[in-house]
Amino acid sequence: MSLFKSASTVSLFTLMSRITGLVRELLIASAFGASAMTDAFNVAFRIPNLFRRLFAEGAFSQAFVPVLAANKAQHGEAATKLLIDRVATLLSWSLLLTCVLGVVAAPLLVWAMASGLQQDPRGFEAAVYMTRWMFPYIGFMSLVALSSGILNTWRHFAVPAATPVLLNLSMIAAAWLGAPWFKTLGIEPVYALGGGVMLGGVLQLAVQVPALLRLGMLPKIGWNWAVIKDACADPATKNIARLMLPALLGVSVAQISLLINTQIASHLAPGSVSWLTYADRLMEFPTAMLGVAIGVVLMPQLAAAKGANDALKYSAMLDWGLRLVVLLAVPCAVALLTFAEPLVATLYHYGAFSDRDVRQTTTALMGYGAGLLGLVAIKVLAPGFYASQDIKTPVRIAVVVLVITQLLNLVLVPYFQHAGLALAIGVGALINALCLLIGLLRRGSYKPAAGWGRFALQVLAASALLAVFLLWAAGSVNWIGLKFHYFQRIGSLALVLIASAAIYFIALWASGLKLRQLLRHG
Repeated sequence: MSLFKSASTVSLFTLMSRITGLVRELLIASAFGASAMTDAFNVAFRIPNLFRRLFAEGAFSQAFVPVLAANKAQHGEAATKLLIDRVATLLSWSLLLTCVLGVVAAPLLVWAMASGLQQDPRGFEAAVYMTRWMFPYIGFMSLVALSSGILNTWRHFAVPAATPVLLNLSMIAAAWLGAPWFKTLGIEPVYALGGGVMLGGVLQLAVQVPALLRLGMLPKIGWNWAVIKDACADPATKNIARLMLPALLGVSVAQISLLINTQIASHLAPGSVSWLTYADRLMEFPTAMLGVAIGVVLMPQLAAAKGANDALKYSAMLDWGLRLVVLLAVPCAVALLTFAEPLVATLYHYGAFSDRDVRQTTTALMGYGAGLLGLVAIKVLAPGFYASQDIKTPVRIAVVVLVITQLLNLVLVPYFQHAGLALAIGVGALINALCLLIGLLRRGSYKPAAGWGRFALQVLAASALLAVFLLWAAGSVNWIGLKFHYFQRIGSLALVLIASAAIYFIALWASGLKLRQLLRHG
């Protein structure tokens, strides 16, 4: 299967995930709006998510996948299965301890994440309660990350890409059915969302099991000291642990930035955390469909090319990934900057979600959109380092970007409030991507293929034409005023998006860009 077909498979399932995710957010916004209680849920959900990104999808995945791929190539599947069992054993025991500590330390974690919730004692107490219920979610998702790493190494991308849909469906059921039921029982309705999160975690892990069984790679977890001791002594597990340390620092930098921003947002106007969360959910559409999909597919292929000392193939795959990022991320960024309000209004403006919530979420989305190209490009550039087991360079860059981002917060937040936090993240992502690119160029790992100048001009010209059309479309319809005309607003948005895609790709074709050749190269 070609890189493009593999990336398309991941993108297709990611699209399903993001669509169900938007339905989820629409229901939550409609049912709860942006209030102290939704802030409490969002803070409580961010806490296990923070640890998940630190240990599961972050440091662990970055260290595990390259070592697993190298072990499979060098020692065969039998030895690799033993490595998987040992890694699963150590991971499971670590998760058990982490979950117990997280439940006990929930009040401290909520205070550290968003002490501003204490402005409303009811909101702070609700956040602590939901954190305790949802913290074990990190355990399920960390094991999901282990399973996904195995399946992706064997080039089975569909199941890992599809599993997030199950979380969204669980939370949709919680918002749609659970919340009203809780209300009739006299229980705070937002607590139903915590139950939806836990159910989603269980389902995401369960769906991985049949795929692993078919491969014969279902991990066997050891529960006695002798097995644990052997796992600790394994050179491969030691290598993963060694690689995890700098990876953990690198991911920690991003999560520290999120922690600081959530802390700042909790001291701004009530609803600020939720406005940023709703905008971030929309941003996950392009960042996941483009950056994550391409990065997931590229990582094992880059590691294989590096292991074979095939520098030309290594560089060619990076070049293809970056061209695809520019081709698709630039028009998406244009859309977020020129057409943000219609997107937010059409997707969220129902029930308790007010006109003010639309405008405040719009400004946050535009701030994120300014850095979309960087946010997506990082997902392609960083694997260029991870595949060669160089995690320290991205970490050093991330530390510098963290400092820059917080300095930007000092300047931007007083003027733009919560939107300043989003804009600082966007600008920081652009700086991060640029530094990663320069690093790959300087070491000679990436040598751009010919034709980048003309390609960039073609994309910019088509994007400029797209921007003109979207500005006209944004101003020609009263998107907020159509709150109770659901089908008219949805239909109008669909027509604009279809016309936008047609304008952009026809403009590229007219400029002479050979799109099929670019995609076939992957």
